[in-house]
Amino acid sequence: MTREEELKQEILNKTKEYYELVHKPSLNQEFIEGKSRVNYAGRVFDETELQYLVDSSLDFWLTYGDYSKKFEKQLAKYLNVRWTFLVNSGSSANLLAFYALTSPLLKERQVRRGDEVITVAAGFPTTIAPIVQYGAVPVFVDMELTHANIDVTELEKALSPKTKAIMIAHTLGNPFNLKAVKEFADKHNLWLIEDNCDALGSLYECRPTGTWGDIGTSSFYPPHHMTMGEGGATYTDNPLLKKIMLSLRDWGRDCWCESGVDNTCNRRFTQQFGSLPVGYDHKYVYSHFGFNLKVSDMQAAVGCAQLEKFPSFVEKRKENYKKLYDGLKDVKEIQLVEAQPNSDPSWFGFMMTLTEEANFTRNNIVEYLENSNIQTRNLFAGNILRHPIFDHLEENVDYRVIGDLPNTEKIMNDSFWIGVYPGMSDEKLEYMIKKIKEATIKC
Repeated sequence: MTREEELKQEILNKTKEYYELVHKPSLNQEFIEGKSRVNYAGRVFDETELQYLVDSSLDFWLTYGDYSKKFEKQLAKYLNVRWTFLVNSGSSANLLAFYALTSPLLKERQVRRGDEVITVAAGFPTTIAPIVQYGAVPVFVDMELTHANIDVTELEKALSPKTKAIMIAHTLGNPFNLKAVKEFADKHNLWLIEDNCDALGSLYECRPTGTWGDIGTSSFYPPHHMTMGEGGATYTDNPLLKKIMLSLRDWGRDCWCESGVDNTCNRRFTQQFGSLPVGYDHKYVYSHFGFNLKVSDMQAAVGCAQLEKFPSFVEKRKENYKKLYDGLKDVKEIQLVEAQPNSDPSWFGFMMTLTEEANFTRNNIVEYLENSNIQTRNLFAGNILRHPIFDHLEENVDYRVIGDLPNTEKIMNDSFWIGVYPGMSDEKLEYMIKKIKEATIKC
């Protein structure tokens, strides 16, 4: 072993010692009812994440590099897809996925400004933002409350000659009715983007969510199923979409050389593009108006360590969800979410909706839980159409709405959720069950 290798190993050993001294005790703190905070999410890690991170930093390759390539290959293998692309957030993943559909390379299937995209209003804003930002028209359909997902009976009502795509999320890890949505998309030759940011690890008919449509997206923000701090990914089996996403992610360039590599095609100075001079450097030819959405290799290093643990994360989320469900299923004041038929959800959160039996408001019970040191969350925007960002948009011009969205309104007013993340102890789960039952009496 060289002195360089010895020194690196010494640093990594010291990194493990540091984890044991600094981080491990905080992850294993004793839970005290009413005093300890029950967060809805949190980072679950050990010395491996720190060691990979330090290892990457010692190489000082700060942009996309070896850990990034390793992560993309491992995630593709886990999902059983051909290609994955790392990006700097789940929101960027949604941006990249949607803008891929606007590429002129797709010819008659290109999404153009004014074309329509079917989606839902109950969710996270950046599922919808790329549609509006590009100048396409989101068409909002209602939810169904049993599974807290898109009401597939509304799809035909939303269809028009301008419809080009469907872009929707799997709510809190529970797959939407993929069979119905995919059949509808195939029947009408529509693109399907699965926002899989809250559902990585979920299965539908034994196949991973995010892989049924044309493109899937993930987020690796700390509360999500796994983390690299900031980060996200897109994935696809479509060779043309792969080419487009690679271009858009990396400045819109036509060249597919990796960072630090030149002339992969062996024709760098011999080709003709547009009206550029013959032989113009292929490294600086641009085929799309793109972005720079890559992560650093240090982020990817953390992701590689997380991905090694990921199956255990999924199983723990399922266990935690079941414990909460079994403890609260008989509480008549709240409706719990049922798993989509033919699915095996990797739950992101435990959602509850007030029933007609409740003689209190959502804010009443949420405040009671928050005052008991239990962190809660709404289903994100609730109804995105009610937010100030829609104040300057004109209905039936900038967007369309199918019906009155009664269930979306119900979710906005009466739904909330709590955490099931892998770091949740049995003591915390039992405490949440106790306090929710208590709240239905005291509120």
